[in-house]
Amino acid sequence: MRSSRFDISSTALNAPSRAGAITWQLAQVFWVGGIWIMHFVLLKALENIGFAGILIQEVAQYTRPLLVGLALVCVLLQLLVLKQTMTVAQMLKDIRGQLLGAALLLAGGFFITQALWPTAQLWLIYSYLALGMCGLLLVIQPVPVQYPAQRA
Repeated sequence: MRSSRFDISSTALNAPSRAGAITWQLAQVFWVGGIWIMHFVLLKALENIGFAGILIQEVAQYTRPLLVGLALVCVLLQLLVLKQTMTVAQMLKDIRGQLLGAALLLAGGFFITQALWPTAQLWLIYSYLALGMCGLLLVIQPVPVQYPAQRA
């Protein structure tokens, strides 16, 4: 029986690449899910409950840097997983590498802006939402997997 390159069975994947795929998906759930849940569920729920607008803004201003920090760590972890399956030149050409690079720059820009220009709230919100969009586009990309034919 011949296995295709799209076959994701125990014969097609070795243990390290399976661990990498699981790490990729878990990191993605944490940072992308966290950003989207906080912005579109938690803040809207607080608004619907009847919390004051200033309190909702305080919650958002407190939790956004935490989630961007988590996203930064998870993006670095995903870059390590992607590096195991391809070279740096391939990563720069691959959409997953480009999205992770954009997410890395947006997260870094968020923290630099927050430190140097804390009154630029619109830019911080833009960076946060653009980071979420990069994550959403990354979710629809396939998980990086190294197949036995690629290891040679």
